[in-house]
Amino acid sequence: MLEKYDNIFRTKYSIVNLGSLSVFEATSEVTPEALVAAGVLKSLRRPIKVLAEGGIDRPLTIKANRFSAAAKAKIEAAGGKAEEVGNEPEAV
Repeated sequence: MLEKYDNIFRTKYSIVNLGSLSVFEATSEVTPEALVAAGVLKSLRRPIKVLAEGGIDRPLTIKANRFSAAAKAKIEAAGGKAEEVGNEPEAV
């Protein structure tokens, strides 16, 4: 009989969908701190991963720990930049 084990070493991310970034003005720099200030995230305890759910219609410079390939493509198609920052979340 096989038993299922949870990988305790897996990195758990705070997920941000592109559709939730509509609160930022065009050409804004979206940092982890700005995401918390805008109410998109509650805390910076976990690293941030941006997913392609929803659309983006303005050029933004987005700084996060990880990006899905589709999210990166949508950001660049809108004229923005996807910048990966360090893999460790900042201290709260």
